[in-house]
Amino acid sequence: MSDADTPRDAPEFRPRRETPMGTIIGLVLVVLAAAYFGWRWYQQQQLAPLPTAPVAVAPNDAPPEPPKAEEPTGPQNPVEALAPPEAALPALASSDARVMKAITELLGGKAVAAYLQPDGVVRRFVATVDNLPREQAPASKWPVRPAPQRFITEGPPQGGVQTIAANNAARYNGIVMLAGSVDPARAAAVYARLYPLFQQAYEELGYPGRYFNDRFIAVIDHLLQAPEPTGPVQVKLVEVKGDIPSQRPWVRYEYADPKLESLSAGQKILVRMGPDNERKMKASLRGFRERIATGDIAKKKQP
Repeated sequence: MSDADTPRDAPEFRPRRETPMGTIIGLVLVVLAAAYFGWRWYQQQQLAPLPTAPVAVAPNDAPPEPPKAEEPTGPQNPVEALAPPEAALPALASSDARVMKAITELLGGKAVAAYLQPDGVVRRFVATVDNLPREQAPASKWPVRPAPQRFITEGPPQGGVQTIAANNAARYNGIVMLAGSVDPARAAAVYARLYPLFQQAYEELGYPGRYFNDRFIAVIDHLLQAPEPTGPVQVKLVEVKGDIPSQRPWVRYEYADPKLESLSAGQKILVRMGPDNERKMKASLRGFRERIATGDIAKKKQP
């Protein structure tokens, strides 16, 4: 199964297509590297006016209702606590050169060339982070290149249930090692200096008045809840009928276990990476989260 095809682009685990930081995966990685449309429905639901309920008249001896908590009006995890933003950041549309320079200084030119997509870096990263907790996280939006080679399974080649091959995890070793090699403090400082670009890209997705760093922390917490299977993970090939034969049949696997198949795109990626890589990637995510969670509530909620 090729990570190049993810939900919304082609069915993979129903990866339906292979989907990060990841970072994480690919997704989360990028943020560690310093670093539409499924949000539309969510946004509409959040902004839709609630139906007006009839006013109930409480008896004279009824205790007064507690006051409702006010919605937060500002960022819950201010990034300025990490480092001040750069004074002269370029416009978002022309920020690739500046962002890639910062990432190269953090990771090295060889790693950047091997793993990162050089165009639309900030927008890709923000869109991927926002998509990871959803059912689909299109590879076309990833800030990192899909894992090399095809997805490897063991079992009957035609039909039936197969298992993810043990050596499939090797496809992710490079990016997992890269994530583990990044100093979380340095990565967080780079992220903070460039943060206005991430915030602008997040608002462009349709979230005015909301804050990307708060969303990022919530997504990391979600990814850290991914299960860690102790035995072989079973998958099955989904039949796609049509006059034109598929040239990439390996992107049509889905998990045989309904519980795994119901996971979000980001959690499916972590499971697909293999247990050792999943634990290592979670450790990298925790390290980065500790730096960017500047609010007291977020610090206490870490899984």
